[in-house]
Amino acid sequence: MISSSPFKPGCVRLFTFCSLLSVSLSAAPTPAPDHDNLVDWSIYRGDNRGLQYSDLSQINAANVGDLQPVWTYRTGDAQKGTTMYSNPIIIEGRMFFTSPGLKAVALDAATGQELWVFDPEALPGAPASGSGRNRGVTYWAQGDDQRIFHYVKHRVYALDARTGALIPSFGTDGYLDLRENLDVDPATASVEVTTPGIIFEDLLIVASRVPEGYRSTPGHIRAFDAATGAFRWIFHTLPQPGEFGYDTWEWQDGESYGGANAWGGFTLDPARGWVFCATGSPSFDFYGANRKGMNLFGNCVLALDARTGERQWHYQTVHHDLWDMDNPSAPILVTIKRESGPQDAVVQMTKMGLIFVLDRDTGVPLFPTPEVPVPPSTIPGEAAWPTQPIPQLPAGVSRTSLTIDDLDDSTPARAAAAQAAFAQLRNVPLYSPPSLAESISIPG
Repeated sequence: MISSSPFKPGCVRLFTFCSLLSVSLSAAPTPAPDHDNLVDWSIYRGDNRGLQYSDLSQINAANVGDLQPVWTYRTGDAQKGTTMYSNPIIIEGRMFFTSPGLKAVALDAATGQELWVFDPEALPGAPASGSGRNRGVTYWAQGDDQRIFHYVKHRVYALDARTGALIPSFGTDGYLDLRENLDVDPATASVEVTTPGIIFEDLLIVASRVPEGYRSTPGHIRAFDAATGAFRWIFHTLPQPGEFGYDTWEWQDGESYGGANAWGGFTLDPARGWVFCATGSPSFDFYGANRKGMNLFGNCVLALDARTGERQWHYQTVHHDLWDMDNPSAPILVTIKRESGPQDAVVQMTKMGLIFVLDRDTGVPLFPTPEVPVPPSTIPGEAAWPTQPIPQLPAGVSRTSLTIDDLDDSTPARAAAAQAAFAQLRNVPLYSPPSLAESISIPG
């Protein structure tokens, strides 16, 4: 697991139980690491479905309090402003992850011994890692060819999983430049990958993080040949003329349109050959007078043909987003029990704490999800969408309103201050558009 407080930043720590360790030590010398009994966690979030679940039972509620450090690995590159988001993956006893400085690191998972480190900033002309964020790497293998795909700003590096060396036959000298093949001028594109791409057959499918202000970059989804780096397909999250969804926008000449990016990554249904993702808001995040309409495919759950990028279905969780209500993670693929039998479903979590449960084949909600009327905008020129989908089941997991009873009353002075501020603000319901008057935004 990646450690945070109380351990130093930039550390990876592996834990075991003091009780099991003491029994082992009293019975015999410390055994050599048993790589054969390690279980792979070979993909970001655990598996293609995004369940973030392991069926290993050695650690449980009864003994988790007995965990003790077995080894510690310090990356040594944590700086002010850097963060460590990485979800390590483990394949055949090797742990792969990214450091605060966006180095790719491979360790022996049982001992913490360093196997290799790839430092992208050591390459001539490479983009500076800075305080970039990255949630991990992607593993791909074909016969003896084992690769780690490592994401740094707008580049995707292909590394030999055994040695960490660049694979020069991939892309251009071992990397892809994601500013290219984006249907915009590469010189004006601003794009980086913060969540690992996903593998389907011989394809590496990637999304991106893009700016959230004006003059943003489109958040289109692309696939590349995992062996050569050749560009294979693109799905336009901002529809092009003649494409489905284009007429859900009121396009204006001279405007620059961007966003609608799937920054939370992907899940995959190999049997259907479909890849799933969820997009964020079109830019600018809090103002849409220049992008009136429903704005597909912003704020959408998407099912795409993983081989071609063709849309299978979409479901929009927020119409004409004015609140930065990005879908924050990839959809979760589950099978639920219904009276009619097992039902393959897609579960989408949201920033608002609302939970959408969709039929995996069609994208239609499996529980009542009415389009609820919401307030109009009072901003000159703005046109908020008149309704928003609100699922009635499952129950939401976050507060979406605020009352005076929710304010801080820990001391009389704090209660008085909170109540005075509360009285001066517009207390408006969920999906009330931004206003020129100061308002309470819940959640926010």
